[in-house]
Amino acid sequence: MATPIEKKYTDSRPNSQKKYQSSEKLFPNGVTHDARMMKPFPYYISHAEGSKKWDIDGNEYVDYKSGHGAMLLGHAHPEIIKVVNETIAKGSLPGASTELEVAWAQAIKNLVPSAEKIRFTSSGTEADMMGMRIMRAYTGKDKIIKFEHHFHGWSDGASATGGVDANWEYGIPKQVLDTMVIIPPNDISIVESTLENDNNIAGIMLEPTGAHMGQYPIRPSFVKELRELCTKKNIVLMFDEVVTGFRVARGGAEEYIGVKPDISSWAKVLGGGLPGGCVTGQAQFMEILEKTPESKGMYHPGTFNAYPISAAAGAKALTIVKNTNVNEIAAERGQQLVTGINNVLTKLEVPGYAYGQDSLVHLKLGVEANSVEDLINMPSDEPNVFNSGALNHQLGLSLLNQGIDSWSASRFIMMASHTEEDVNKTISAMENAFIEAREQGSM
Repeated sequence: MATPIEKKYTDSRPNSQKKYQSSEKLFPNGVTHDARMMKPFPYYISHAEGSKKWDIDGNEYVDYKSGHGAMLLGHAHPEIIKVVNETIAKGSLPGASTELEVAWAQAIKNLVPSAEKIRFTSSGTEADMMGMRIMRAYTGKDKIIKFEHHFHGWSDGASATGGVDANWEYGIPKQVLDTMVIIPPNDISIVESTLENDNNIAGIMLEPTGAHMGQYPIRPSFVKELRELCTKKNIVLMFDEVVTGFRVARGGAEEYIGVKPDISSWAKVLGGGLPGGCVTGQAQFMEILEKTPESKGMYHPGTFNAYPISAAAGAKALTIVKNTNVNEIAAERGQQLVTGINNVLTKLEVPGYAYGQDSLVHLKLGVEANSVEDLINMPSDEPNVFNSGALNHQLGLSLLNQGIDSWSASRFIMMASHTEEDVNKTISAMENAFIEAREQGSM
């Protein structure tokens, strides 16, 4: 039986419900991205601008999905629209090098200290794939250390979970999964022991602020220890900056933490809202891609590498990042939201803690914590009504009913276009969501 929150969601979205019935006949689960699966059915967006978007039923939302993290500047930014229109009018894919790719690469190099050389891809997943191959080619070794819960795209190797998640590993040969070594983060002794007992490890890859955009935080001191250890062992340290890049700081997490990796993968903000990814790195590692008469080079084609439309949008977006205060605005709004949600939790006596890295805000329910360090030191979650997932689903639907689009009330990705009013509305909506969930017996 539908809850009152679910009934309100359904009643206010008849067009989306009808559209989903058509989608189910076209797509597995009726969606084109696993993260968009939703009960009772997903909503369908007609347009977006600034911090807002509207569905096909006319419902308006303050948007914290933020294009899966890509839209730091906000939706339909006028300068991005202008440059995209100008570029596409000149032809979208000439099948040759363009001035735009040079400008895009230079914009990256202007911001990222470790970016001595750059190679473009079409997505973050592709960038992670390239980074993993560079690690293996550079060292001549086969295995890569990956940390628990860390997300590096959906390629075969990157999807390894150490057997924890059968869905992620479904369809991947055991031989491939065995090339990934999955260990917990935040304990350098485990990394040292792993390297001591296995001489076939090419490198270490990680989300440098923690898994799932920092949902599972990592101590900056641990990242610094990894840097020292990789240098000592002569293996490759790779940062996955697909989400953090140009967001947690202008130069990404390497600037935010103060640690210089050997190579990094980038996407999302990189493309200014269009598809695009890249690998950056110190020259000695990136030269693995170079072909010379004296040596072989790593093969890397790709029809949409440095796609001109993405290059134009990306170069413009990164120029805006460099020359304006968009990072600071998004970070300030994120801190406002963290403070407001924690005040709501205290007022309503709901166990939980809101936290984040500037513009990446998370909410963990069912815990007693006062700091990120408290979260790091906590044992694995004991199941309870607050962390079962069912409550977050109801809270997320309640927020949608109030015009707030989040990741099931557990993640909020800030944009520079978010206003104080947007965030204040969100804080009030969170309070109402908890009250509605409590009244219908969901908590």
